[in-house]
Amino acid sequence: MRPVTKHAVSPAGDICRLSAVELADRIRQRHFSVRDVASAFLDRIEAVNPLVNAIVSLRERADILAEADRADAHLARGGEAGSLFGLPIAIKDLALTKGLRTTFGSPIFADFIPDTDDFFVERIRKAGAVIIGKTNVPEFGLGSNTYNPVFGPTLNAFDPALTAGGSSGGAAVALALDMVPIADGSDFGGSLRNPAAYNNVYGFRPSQGLVPAGPDIDVFHAQMGVEGPMGRSVRDIALLLDEQAGYHPHAPLSHAKEGSFLDGLAAKAAGGRVAWLGDLGGHLPTEPGVLDLCEAALARFADASFHSEALVPDVDFEALWQAFVTLRQASSGCGLKAHYDDPAKRELLKPEAVWEVEQAMRLTAPQIHAASVRRTSWHRTLLALFERFDLIALPTAQVFPFDVTTHWPREVAGRTLDSYHRWMQVSVFATLGGCPALNVPAGFDDKGRPMGMQLIGRPRGDLAVLKAGVAYEATLPWSAGAA
Repeated sequence: MRPVTKHAVSPAGDICRLSAVELADRIRQRHFSVRDVASAFLDRIEAVNPLVNAIVSLRERADILAEADRADAHLARGGEAGSLFGLPIAIKDLALTKGLRTTFGSPIFADFIPDTDDFFVERIRKAGAVIIGKTNVPEFGLGSNTYNPVFGPTLNAFDPALTAGGSSGGAAVALALDMVPIADGSDFGGSLRNPAAYNNVYGFRPSQGLVPAGPDIDVFHAQMGVEGPMGRSVRDIALLLDEQAGYHPHAPLSHAKEGSFLDGLAAKAAGGRVAWLGDLGGHLPTEPGVLDLCEAALARFADASFHSEALVPDVDFEALWQAFVTLRQASSGCGLKAHYDDPAKRELLKPEAVWEVEQAMRLTAPQIHAASVRRTSWHRTLLALFERFDLIALPTAQVFPFDVTTHWPREVAGRTLDSYHRWMQVSVFATLGGCPALNVPAGFDDKGRPMGMQLIGRPRGDLAVLKAGVAYEATLPWSAGAA
């Protein structure tokens, strides 16, 4: 059973409700044609997307169906079928897609058509997926609220008055409302996790280096943003991650994967110990009700033999946040500076992008070095914690989905926030540690607003986190997505 959406839509048909794993298997066995699958999802998009604006730059239906027919002919000739063969997917609009408009949510790139794919997009194509369009994002992915001047806002899957989160907001909503069977996303400060939490689906931030990033002009410095999968089940996430992951020679910080994640989920998790960090002893301003839902989720998790213990590490969390802000500005702010330096383009940047650039220009090399040293110290703290615990748990967000017309919360729990991303501070701990982090649905408050919980594992412990996610998923009295 799924929670009910406030959007005036009928439940999806049987094809669109199938898991990505099962759908791919039925296509390979020729129980469904690729044309049938593509037609079903395109019909669903036609019925639902005008209400939420999750999918953008949708290709012409005739072109998609022609590609589906070629795939069916290939299969009829006995051709090989990759793990994603025939699955329709819309790529996040921050990733390059050859021949398909990629805007980054910015009017600067409103008509940009790349001549190459991002590395993981190329892998998705080779695995046989049918790329049907893009998913909506905030401008340059900044801020966990999906709106931009090119396409407008994406609305929450459950309530049209609320934000979808971001920056993978379009992907999460498209999943939750069965417009795609699987989705990609990216995560710097929670962008795979937060929108998943806000739309009752799963989002997985992989370990640093597991999914190669690029092509890009800088392949060494930008270490905190990662690509990853989203799904309506943990097994669907593993299906996509199997194709995204693995070393790429043009991404020197990437590394090889050890076997198939989907196959690895065949063995059940044996349980374990979970460190519950909560709101860090009151350090994080958190909307009432968030902690209650996550603690109830932990109680369910105990049914799968994962037992939690409340813990607040002895860490200067404010200094750690400032280190994140410094490193983000040194990366994102510097990356946007070329647009800022052009007066005509600067006028097209939203205030948060201008702020990132102007703050970056004030940074000194010693400040950046000190922030990296602070990050290293946090990594050591995490390694020490993982000697005692198998997982670390935190709320995925500090606030419930908020009014979509509010760009970001200015106040949480009576405390004024000093930046557009301070309310997402809870997401930076996995980012700074290079750790895998899985958002799992935690439940809904009395207003019907979704919330999620992060399960964070040791660096390169991706399979263990996914196995724990499967164990948690089995304890839920409802399914991911929205009915």
